[in-house]
Amino acid sequence: MVKESIDGKERLLLCINASLKRKAKNLTILNVKELSSFADYFIICSGTSDRQVQSIAASIRENLKEYGIIPLGIEGESLGKWVLMDYEDVIIHVFYKPIREFYDIERLWPDAPRMEVGDEVTEMTALEKGI
Repeated sequence: MVKESIDGKERLLLCINASLKRKAKNLTILNVKELSSFADYFIICSGTSDRQVQSIAASIRENLKEYGIIPLGIEGESLGKWVLMDYEDVIIHVFYKPIREFYDIERLWPDAPRMEVGDEVTEMTALEKGI
């Protein structure tokens, strides 16, 4: 599959499901399309250790690479505290749980439509309305 055939919502679902494969916690999706000029969606999730954070990021990178989707950039992966992944219209923040609580970046986008994904979810096939 080539990059041009994957739209933003499909890319978003690929990222979400790759995160869920590695048991990402407290996964939140923000639709910032109307509020941001640089992205349509944010995915924010947590890992319980630096290794899990690195594993979640690697899962996302490897899953999207299978579809020919390469990130514009990835920051912080080697430390495993806060990994920022830029996939054009989808920005992913993978946090070590205490770091996420400290920065609380969700508060920066209070008006963005959001979707919370329960920790028990293992795969998603659709998004809630408005996301």
